[in-house]
Amino acid sequence: MAHEISDTAAVWLYTGAAVRALDAWAIANLDISGLRLMRRAAQSCVRVITSRWPEARRIAVFCGKGNNAGDGYLIAGILSEMGHDVHVFEVSPPEKLTRDARSAYEFCSQTNCQRTSVHGRENASEPFEVVVDALLGTGLSGPLREDYQAVVDEMNTLSVPILAVDLPTGLCADSGAQLGRAVNASVTVTFIGRKRGLYTADGPDCAGEIVFEGLGVPDDLDRHLPEEVTADPGYRIPCLSLPKLLSGFPARARNTHKYTFGHVLLIGGNEGMPGAILMSAEAALRTGAGLVSVATHPSHASYLVTRRPELMCRGVEKEADLASMLDAASVVAIGPGLGRDPWAERCHSVALDHCRASGKPMVIDADGLNLLDRQARIEENWILTPHPGEAERMLTGSSRGDRFDAVRRLQSHFGGHVLLKGAGTTIYDGKGHALCPYGNPGMSVAGMGDVLTGVIASLCAQRVAPEDAIRLGVCLHSFAGDIVAGSEGPRGMFATDLLPVLKRLVNGLDVG
Repeated sequence: MAHEISDTAAVWLYTGAAVRALDAWAIANLDISGLRLMRRAAQSCVRVITSRWPEARRIAVFCGKGNNAGDGYLIAGILSEMGHDVHVFEVSPPEKLTRDARSAYEFCSQTNCQRTSVHGRENASEPFEVVVDALLGTGLSGPLREDYQAVVDEMNTLSVPILAVDLPTGLCADSGAQLGRAVNASVTVTFIGRKRGLYTADGPDCAGEIVFEGLGVPDDLDRHLPEEVTADPGYRIPCLSLPKLLSGFPARARNTHKYTFGHVLLIGGNEGMPGAILMSAEAALRTGAGLVSVATHPSHASYLVTRRPELMCRGVEKEADLASMLDAASVVAIGPGLGRDPWAERCHSVALDHCRASGKPMVIDADGLNLLDRQARIEENWILTPHPGEAERMLTGSSRGDRFDAVRRLQSHFGGHVLLKGAGTTIYDGKGHALCPYGNPGMSVAGMGDVLTGVIASLCAQRVAPEDAIRLGVCLHSFAGDIVAGSEGPRGMFATDLLPVLKRLVNGLDVG
């Protein structure tokens, strides 16, 4: 997905219900007719088609029902008037169209467009150069009907660029889940408000490049939304921007020392698993922590300090060994390579008790999450960083359908600040959501979460508030992954490839 998000203004992602309410309010109160908005949307799509594929002459437009179909009929009519060879395939009978969509159909019918019922045609493989998906919009809430699913599957086999109008058909506007099998668009032109489902889960793969068109609707229109929409805490969420987050990251004074930048204690690296905790520790160092200590299994202490002499490492044999290290730390991170045996359970219990009593921030990942008791007392000073599999184990019920709901449920149960890793990492802290738009498939390798743990812990040590550390940390991490993928490709990426890039990013370099 192309990062079309601006870095100069706040960008919000909305639920489908919120955008529909914004559209209705604008029509009712701003002297903008629905047909006028529909025409603006169609003209936006036409501009994208003619600029992206200027040589395309034969264009297929698949029209369904409702306003999405209305957009499609207008697109087809405008393109036909411009001299393109346009064929409209109708999935729903046009006589069922009403109001603005009906007017759009009547305009299209007066042009040279060829119109055919998608169910009655004989040739299913016309040599089109661009396909327009105007089947269904944000109102889809359940699985695609069989007739629509068949058309979507056919569109995906045509091997030509697809432009999706507002939302790829079959994609949930709110969660980014596929409601069946969604259209795989090359470009999605979305209107009025950015739909949050485009930016998470299957959304980025289905949407392709995202082009946003406000259609002349004011940016502050959401203050007029009704209570039934705003009652949903995720009706709008901020899409995070690394440059904006880094602008609040304080510059370093010259008159400082190592303790100014905090002391991170990382706990993990059970027997036979030293790599994870080493990656976390190096990430903490590379992103600016003043001191980094590692409490690890006795068999690894000498190995870790040999690999990275800047670390302070101790093999933990008894609780007293860990207690003294906890006292010296300003932030604690636990989980990478921790395991789940009695040694791990003792370390976990001691660390949680200490942070509860002291109020120190605590980052919990990997087996640190797996060892959390489902009845654990809510703690406001910890940061939890599960991937979807860990979240599913921590929750009662699946977390894979709606990532926004899952992260909210996790925070409700455990407290603190929670991020759910994956495509479009989502964050919730009890007050509001946030989404990270960066990241790529190359980051789906072992060790990436360990690096993220070290980054967030380092920021906390540098006196960045937990709610800001989790946001800045995940954006630094994902943005670094994008830089590596951009220069070397996503396949074969190592988690440690991010370390030198992270160092440059926290120093304000390579951000753009």
